[in-house]
Amino acid sequence: MLAIDERDDDLYFLPLGGSDEIGMNVNLYGYAGRWLMVDLGITFADDSTPGLDIILPDIEPIVKHRDRLEGLLLTHGHEDHIGAVPYLWPKLRCPIWCTPFTASLLRRKLDDAGLLGEVDLREVPVGANFVIGPFEVELVRQTHSIPEPSAVVLRCGAGTVVHTGDWKFDPTPFVGEATDFDALRAVGDEGVLALIGDSTNVFEPGSTGSEAEVRMALTELFDQYNGRIAVTSFASNVARMESVALAAAANDRQTALVGRSLWRMHDAAKENGYLAGLPPFVSEADAGFFPEDKIVLICTGSQGEPRAALSRIADGTHPHITLGEGDVCIYSSRQIPGNERAIGRVQNKLAGRNVEILTTEDHPGVHVSGHPARDDLARMYQLIRPRIAIPVHGDARHLREHARLARACQVPEAVVPANGSLIRLRAGAAAVIDHVDTGGLTMDGGRLVPLASEAIQARRHMLYNGAASVTLVLDKVGKLRAEPLVSFQGVTDGADGEDLELDAADAVREALRGLSVANRRDDEAVREAARRMVRRVVRAEHGKRPVTDVHVVRV
Repeated sequence: MLAIDERDDDLYFLPLGGSDEIGMNVNLYGYAGRWLMVDLGITFADDSTPGLDIILPDIEPIVKHRDRLEGLLLTHGHEDHIGAVPYLWPKLRCPIWCTPFTASLLRRKLDDAGLLGEVDLREVPVGANFVIGPFEVELVRQTHSIPEPSAVVLRCGAGTVVHTGDWKFDPTPFVGEATDFDALRAVGDEGVLALIGDSTNVFEPGSTGSEAEVRMALTELFDQYNGRIAVTSFASNVARMESVALAAAANDRQTALVGRSLWRMHDAAKENGYLAGLPPFVSEADAGFFPEDKIVLICTGSQGEPRAALSRIADGTHPHITLGEGDVCIYSSRQIPGNERAIGRVQNKLAGRNVEILTTEDHPGVHVSGHPARDDLARMYQLIRPRIAIPVHGDARHLREHARLARACQVPEAVVPANGSLIRLRAGAAAVIDHVDTGGLTMDGGRLVPLASEAIQARRHMLYNGAASVTLVLDKVGKLRAEPLVSFQGVTDGADGEDLELDAADAVREALRGLSVANRRDDEAVREAARRMVRRVVRAEHGKRPVTDVHVVRV
């Protein structure tokens, strides 16, 4: 399917992640028998994936044709766009193009993975023009919640495509320059076949606010408190880091960075000329020596990540930082869908320590999104004027609403993709023409394994249903030589647990008696009969279907 004939003059788009979901972005463009990958990101595990931290896209469809892959182009440095590179690049072994700030972040990741010396990393300036295989590439300067985000303009014999990446229109981004409207307008004037665009905030009316509003709001808010001030935000939001530091300085406070990822962002930003002119940031080890009214703490953990700084502070296990009565924690971030419970747990623990908590619900000005609202999307369509709209970076509801908005903006065609949709980008006949199998991978015990693997599925099943263990001691002809031993984990406890074990043991004994002589000699037949009976008993008494292991011992 990905073996496109080099004489084929159509352009193809194939998302392997980031469509029907927010996060884990990976997109492929195919022309003249060659492919270009744009972004290779991760998403973070939630309560439905116990014991896991990250989820990666399954890129096997392109791995099978990696001889046709010209390279990987990264739009910006967020984890959902670059986070999978250290894990999956060894399957691709292709060149990587990105701007200097993204390259600084990626080098650190590749160094940690022991890959830095192997990867052909090609750093290009913001606004660069270059060639990758059959594609002429232009990077157009955008604004977002991280330095150096770029829209990607791909030109080939089939036409021009604009891949927006993540973006917003911020006239005062503070870190980096504002959107290059002249370049976007010039691309639109050329004629654009398709726009592949961010759908994250398609349901938000109006326009997304500016970082200038946040800086002003934080400066005024800090003036209202005499205790410690903690601010949690996305570590990658370098402009927010600067805004907090300047708001702190305006209130005669120093700023500390609490969390390793914040320092990594800080160092990458300084390498590329950002955060210039700020007072030096204080280490978390030194922050405790400052008077309560002289320090602001920027903490990792805005999404409730269990090992992040804010979670450890809430648990009382952080080695250097404590928060208590008279202190305030400001959430200068939004809740990523799926993280509500984890965030709520941290906030409840902070509240239990009498820490005041402020969010965008209380003070909307403490955060602005990095993604375009409806008016911004409409303005982008006015600039680019594509013949085809392909919404990405959103769940199914977002993508369909984005398609409706595009049609309302006079875009003739809109195609809603899902991960694995192979879309032919041909004016007047844009359509999904095929589908490839996609899925997710995860790191489990240092190994890449499919999310659909038996081990991961069993772990998820145990989370909700518990587990059972059955030991049967039989002679060679299948006669019980000891009473069945049944035990449960995570099903019930106390007297109820003891009764359930006895009931299940009795049921297993009866099930074995009902087997034929031949089946009693067959270990697998014995296991299946016992497994089925234990699950039947538990389901009848407790409504659960535990993962059940049966051990057969022959004497």
